[in-house]
Amino acid sequence: MPLWRGKSSGNRVGYGIFIAVLKKLGLRPAYFLLRLVSLYYFLFAWKSSRHMLYFFQKRLGYSFARSIAALYKNYYSFGQSLIDKIAIMSGMANRFSFHFEGEEHLHQLVHLQKGGLLLSSHIGNWEAAGHLLERLNTRINVVMFDGEHQKIKDYLTSVTGERNAHIIVIKDDLSHIYAINEALKNRELVCIHADRFVEGNRTLTSDFLGKAARFPAGPFVLAAQFKVPVCYVFAMKEGRTHYHFYSTGIKEYDYSDKTAAMHQMLSDFTAEMEKKVKLYPAQWYNYYDFWANAETRKHLE
Repeated sequence: MPLWRGKSSGNRVGYGIFIAVLKKLGLRPAYFLLRLVSLYYFLFAWKSSRHMLYFFQKRLGYSFARSIAALYKNYYSFGQSLIDKIAIMSGMANRFSFHFEGEEHLHQLVHLQKGGLLLSSHIGNWEAAGHLLERLNTRINVVMFDGEHQKIKDYLTSVTGERNAHIIVIKDDLSHIYAINEALKNRELVCIHADRFVEGNRTLTSDFLGKAARFPAGPFVLAAQFKVPVCYVFAMKEGRTHYHFYSTGIKEYDYSDKTAAMHQMLSDFTAEMEKKVKLYPAQWYNYYDFWANAETRKHLE
């Protein structure tokens, strides 16, 4: 059963070509080149395509023809998110427009001086909202898997510069746990994706799009352990160069029963994630069996 391994595809040559096109010719030619690359993945990447087709057909109820069209759009949207990330990191944010819905909740979260978690998922393009985080005037810690090979990461940094936020990389030695603990103790904000896990890590199970799915327990354990407020955040693409940022209101849970609080938090998170997946189905970049083994685990929990 294919599972997510904490790695994303891509190579140095591919990144280099798109960066060169972006810098010399601009976004439109980069998007045009992307159509050819998207077609290649659409035709030959069956291992990932079959999981997206299952999502479109079985979870959203699309016809086969509509699912095929949505699959190509999904690969194209994923490529656009990578190009846009590179463009924004390279100082081209002024080529995009943004609408921030719920920004006031994040300013209020900072004002509370309690620290907090910003929970998101692998839908849309979180990097697109990076300069919003700068406006919050507080330290932002972004937790992520070391999904890009180090040489590619070094290459991207050399041509685009460092990321604005402080990056906490999830490592096998668990050093990231200490970094997250330190950030929350210092009443800083921590942003983490709460929809993927590496096999072997602790998970929680919740219904998602009508079927049980497994989610990483870590983000919810952190919130309960440190008793911090939570916001659910997403950055979605609308149109060629426009992004719509969403943040829910601040959620402060009753942590006297940590287990109950964690499950309520998971329920709230999956409800918000479902809304965005249904509104922007082509922007959920999930290329493995998201619902694998969840029914069995649900009975064991």
